[in-house]
Amino acid sequence: MTENFSIEELRAKLHTTIIGKRILYYPSVGSTNDVARSLAEAGAREGVVVLADEQRAGRGRRGRRWLAPAGTCLLFSLLLRPPLPPHQCQRLTMACGLALAESLESHTGLAMGLKWPNDLLVGDKKVGGILTELVMKGERLEYAIVGLGLNVNLDFTPPEVAFLREQATSLARELGAPVAREPLLACILNRLEVHYLALCDGWSPHQAWAARLVTLGQRVAVSGPGDELEGWAEGVDPDGALLLRLKDGQVVRVLAGDVSLRLCGRPAAAT
Repeated sequence: MTENFSIEELRAKLHTTIIGKRILYYPSVGSTNDVARSLAEAGAREGVVVLADEQRAGRGRRGRRWLAPAGTCLLFSLLLRPPLPPHQCQRLTMACGLALAESLESHTGLAMGLKWPNDLLVGDKKVGGILTELVMKGERLEYAIVGLGLNVNLDFTPPEVAFLREQATSLARELGAPVAREPLLACILNRLEVHYLALCDGWSPHQAWAARLVTLGQRVAVSGPGDELEGWAEGVDPDGALLLRLKDGQVVRVLAGDVSLRLCGRPAAAT
């Protein structure tokens, strides 16, 4: 199923004061994050939504390519200027992930989980992801670009995406029927604004976010620029860092921007 977006009808479904007051729609674009960054550098106000049917150079964390055949997914980026100090910037990704999970549950009835730091899951399969890019000015956050990709009506039959079917899914695949993207996007944007305004008012989403993390209580491996670490994911702190207990009992704080993560299995049951 593919359908064209009507920006006028989308705006009519929004109840926001910041997010979506300006929406730019592209049938095809290199990267919505790159377009949003150009707007930010030109002085655009926060709340701009850059929406595309297709990204020719879409990307996820650590430069991974985001595969999304035209018209099958929701691909959009937000320009935001939250009043957050640098050590709290991960709260923005948490708030957006939580809003995405909540809005999808209310709209589709599917149970949504989160995988630290930025993936949205149905069961054990990825259905969406978030890429947050920050630009600092000295010790101050100048702006943030939050890119969101959601597999809505993605069919995993074509060869270019068939290899993903064991690790990824789509809303249509889970529901057994296509999902209209425009009302779904309106639902997401409305929920995003609720959490964004709370975030700007000092709220940390970490408790509600942590409650959805399938990562917690798992034995995990984290890898980044340095050595790989393995341990138990015990929790997250108010700023979204993973608290990892190593084999020697030491608890280390792992920042989302530094690592990728793979689950190594659930802990054995206590005897």
